[in-house]
Formats: sequence, structure tokens, C-alpha cells
Amino acid sequence: MHGYSRLGMPRGGGGSITASPPSSPRCRHGRSKNSSGGGRGPKQPSIAERAVFFIISVVFRRRGMLLFAPLLYISGMLLYMGTVSFDVVSLKNVVIISKPSPPGSLYRSPQVFQKLWPYMQAESNHTPNLLMTVWNSNVHKVWKPCIPKDTLKAELPKSNGLFIIEANGGLNQQRLSICDAVAVAGLLNATLLIPIFHLNSVWRDSSHFGNIFDEDFFIHALRNHVNVVRELPEDILQRFDNNISNIVNLRVKGWSSSTHYLRKVLPKLEEMGAVRIAPFSNRLAHAVPSNIQSLRCLANFEALRFSNSIRLLADKMVDRMVKSSSHSEGKYVSVHLRFEEDMVAFSCCEYDGGKEEKHEMDIARERSWRGKFRRRGRVIRPGANRVDGKCPLTPLEVGMMLRGMGFDNTTSVYIAAGKIYKAEKYMAPLKQMFPRLQMKDTLATSEELAPFKGHLSRLAALDYTVCLHSEVFVTTQGGNFPHFLMGHRRYLYGGHSKTIKPDKRKLALLFDNPSIRWEDFKRQMQDMLRHSDQKGVEVRKPSASLYTFPMPDCMCKEGEAIDENSNTTTET
Repeated sequence: MHGYSRLGMPRGGGGSITASPPSSPRCRHGRSKNSSGGGRGPKQPSIAERAVFFIISVVFRRRGMLLFAPLLYISGMLLYMGTVSFDVVSLKNVVIISKPSPPGSLYRSPQVFQKLWPYMQAESNHTPNLLMTVWNSNVHKVWKPCIPKDTLKAELPKSNGLFIIEANGGLNQQRLSICDAVAVAGLLNATLLIPIFHLNSVWRDSSHFGNIFDEDFFIHALRNHVNVVRELPEDILQRFDNNISNIVNLRVKGWSSSTHYLRKVLPKLEEMGAVRIAPFSNRLAHAVPSNIQSLRCLANFEALRFSNSIRLLADKMVDRMVKSSSHSEGKYVSVHLRFEEDMVAFSCCEYDGGKEEKHEMDIARERSWRGKFRRRGRVIRPGANRVDGKCPLTPLEVGMMLRGMGFDNTTSVYIAAGKIYKAEKYMAPLKQMFPRLQMKDTLATSEELAPFKGHLSRLAALDYTVCLHSEVFVTTQGGNFPHFLMGHRRYLYGGHSKTIKPDKRKLALLFDNPSIRWEDFKRQMQDMLRHSDQKGVEVRKPSASLYTFPMPDCMCKEGEAIDENSNTTTET
């Protein structure tokens, strides 16, 4: 008999396997002769007709020929996307003309900037400050946080055992693992050990939970929902010979359902008194019962706050950004710029660095991913990547986009980023367009940043805080950082993410057109801004994450209240 759990255990049956029918034998047809009587015979087919008939008959009689159809399709696609091209070659009197690259497949943003820069200069200081009116105020304050923080229970039921997880990845990958661990611990009625952080080969940050998050606050905020402990209890240590690796490590597939945890993990937990899941990244499905979903909300938006040392410096940085933006009532733009060397290398995109850039990217890919990009059959298609919107935006492209949207050169801009690839070259035009540009290294002193050096997750926490409090947040490449930020901003700003999420496929086409007119470029950028405004308030779909879309799981519409026992909303 199983112990107490927060959800019943539905049982389900399996499925049946149906055998495939045997394939038909090849049919052979003999030739038929004309059996008609005397008189003139039928008209003989021409050579062309015979050729067409022969091809069709071969295809239908020898169906293996149909295997060539996918090859023809793929070849056509490769030609279209620019991965197969022809150089201009002179063979005596014969000239083979090269095929032009598809629109959007080349990096020609510097040429576009050279064309548009005079128009940007002409408009400087002659337009109203867009920061004051950037978002449609009619859709603000529609939603409000609505998480039950306290329960009527005098105490939590007796625990079924200790639940241990290992969080890997960067700051927000760890954040996801922590919040999902809280949800699973609640589902299983387990005691949660403060999550262990795995030393990631890319992030290379040795920080522990308490270096990044406030442990005391985390434990206190969850006290009425999940019991959290800092260390292994003495009885567990003795049972497993003082060695945590002796505790069974369960292999759980990604996005596992709550039913899976109740059927597979809970019995092991009750039997052994403790279980581990390492790594624990994306191990819980988006769709779980509403009371378990509420635990995710509580963990992410209320229980997890940064450690005291991070909060003190981050608050100073936000205050400095606000003061430097006094001309716009303290409002500023933040940009998550993913143009670090490893991101550029991983994207397999080409910019304007020629052979030197290609050599550097090959070295970076080999250093971080050890032959992943040299595997047999791996095809790198930079042009196709750019057309498909997969290339990281350069600082220049971000600047042109913002100027086209209407942000003038008086706008205060904060750049959240790691070490920018060839920063001196690529950051110069962005600073030219936005002189009031700040980054961690300019907003905080070297003495203030010294305790954070070498700890990328802690540095990312500073960026996260400054971006969280900006009037406009710009995401350029996706990933956990912007996804969590968009959700957190929705939670704080009445359901609106106040985020610009550019259409990078459209940008690729526009930045590959050096002859584009300034008025046309502005119109396209302003349409993109309006679209971001419209998409700012979105309710979570079943397949989406509440960490990005907290409505309606973590928020209620104005005029509604939440029933703490059923987690349903009622009119007030």
C-alpha cells in the first residue's frame, strides 16, 4: 500500500502491436500482340512517345526507382538555399555564370547601416521619446499575481522520504530544475534536499545554491507546502554509509508526467527512504494538476530570490540606470545580446570576418563541442541558417532595429551579455547609435564586480535583475534567460511582458538589402514593435511553459480571486 501523495494514481493499460502485411511480389507482364484481323494496323508511336512510355513503365514496374524522388527534392532545396552554388569559371570561350545567393542569406548589415545612418542622424533629437508611449496602456494591469501562499493545514503530512536532485546548466536552467523539483516533491509528499548544482562544462561555475539564491528565504517561503532541508538527515546518512552516491539514481525521461512519478518514483521512495534524479533538467511535463502547477508558480515567482550579495549590487545597478535615464522618467531599454564567441560558433553563421573568422569559429567549435560539427554527414549551411532566422543578431543589427522602431540617441540602453565576440569591432556602431550605452563593466566598478568574476551564473543574475526592471526588454536569440524573464515581467507588469521579440526571418531579408529606403525600413520595424506589443499578453497554451506564460496558472484577471483549496478562480 502506498503512502500519502498529493494526487491519486491512475492505472492504464498498454497497447497492441499489429504485424505489417507481407509485401506484394513483383508483377511481370508479357508483351501482347495485335490479334486483330486484316486491314491496316495501328499508327506506330514516335520516338519521343516511346521514351516517355519507357520512363513511366520503368517507374511503375520497378518501384525502387521512386527512391530517387526524395533525392531530387533535397537537391532542389539545397540549390534554392544556396548550399550548392556555381562559381564563375572561364573555360576558353565558355563562361559559367554563378547563381545569385537567395535573399537574406548574406550578412550585408554594414552596407545597410552605411546607407541609413545619415537618416538616423537627421532624426536625432527631433522625435518624441518613444519610451514614454512604447506600450499600449489599454492592455496593462489586466492580470495580477494570484498564488496561494498559505494553507489552512496545521502541518504537512508525514514525508514519504527524501527527494534529491542535481541541477545542471546555467542560471535559468538551474532555476527550471529547482522549481520543477519543488513541484515533484509536493506531488510525492517528499522532503526536498536543497538542490545540488552540477559543474557545467560550458558555464564552468562552481557556485552552490546559497551563492546564487537566498536559502533561508527559499525554505521559509515553501514551509507550508514542501519541507526543504539543507543537509542529509542523520538517519539517511547512516542508511547509505555516509555516501550520497549510494542512494539510487533513478533514470527519468524528459517531460515525464505526474502519473509516471506516482507509479515509478513514489514506490521506490517509500521502499528506500530516499531517491536521486541526476540530472534533473526538463524532467517534468508542462501539463500537471493545478495544485502542483501552483507549486511551480510559488517556487519561481515568490520563493526564489537572489542571494544578499547579488541583490545588493544588482539594486545599485538598477538605481544607476534609473538615474542615468532621468530624461525619460527613469525608463530604459535592456537587450539580451547573444553575440559571444561560443554562440556565434554554435550557430554556424557567417559574418564579415572572412577566413580569419572561419578559422576562429572552427577552433571554438572544436574546443567546446569536440567533433560534433565534424561528424560524417554533418552539413553546415550558413546561408540557410540566416534565412531561417537562426543567426545571432549583431550589435549593429540590434541598434538599427531599435532606431528604426523610433528609439532615438538619447535612449539609455543596458546590454546583458557575456564577452562579446570582437567587441571593439562589433560594439562600435551600437555605441555610435546609442551613446548612453551601459554594460556590467561600465555600470559597476571593478571592485564591486571582483567577487563575481569567474562565476558566470552570478554575473547572469546581475544582468537578469537589471533587465527585469527595464521599461523595454529585447530578446535576440531565445534560450532560458529571455523565457524566464518574459514570464517574470508578465508576473510583475499586469500580464504584459513589455518585450520586443523580433522576427529574425524578416530582419534577414531587410538587412540583406543595401538599397532599402529609410521610410520603408522604419515602417517594417514599427510593425514589428506593434506585433510585440500585441503578443505581450498571452495565456499559456497546453504545450507551453508557465515560466514564460504565467497566466492563468499563476495570475488571475482583475476582479477574480483564487480559491486556495481548489486553485480555481471565482468572481469577486
